[in-house]
Amino acid sequence: MSLQFFVHYGMHFLVPLGIGFLFFRNSYIRVYLIFLLAMLIDLDHLLADPVFDPNRCSIGFHLLHSYAAIGLYSLLLFFTKTRIAGFALLWHIFTDAVDCLWI
Repeated sequence: MSLQFFVHYGMHFLVPLGIGFLFFRNSYIRVYLIFLLAMLIDLDHLLADPVFDPNRCSIGFHLLHSYAAIGLYSLLLFFTKTRIAGFALLWHIFTDAVDCLWI
């Protein structure tokens, strides 16, 4: 497995656990679960043909990775009840954007 694989999935699974533990110590498991649930936006990959293309950047290509969707995720930051979900979705987008740099 490549360094890209470890960086990508480390950013998806390990960094959110660290964020939850460092900044939300009393509820880090709940925060971590929200970050994991944010990965459901990858369901939009099922609409692509082919479903997985290692040379395709998700950002701007898939519906839930579009710039309009990113704008909506950003709006979630302005409301207390949706702030963590917005941050989790934007973290997912950032992680995928970092992955795009490898292509």
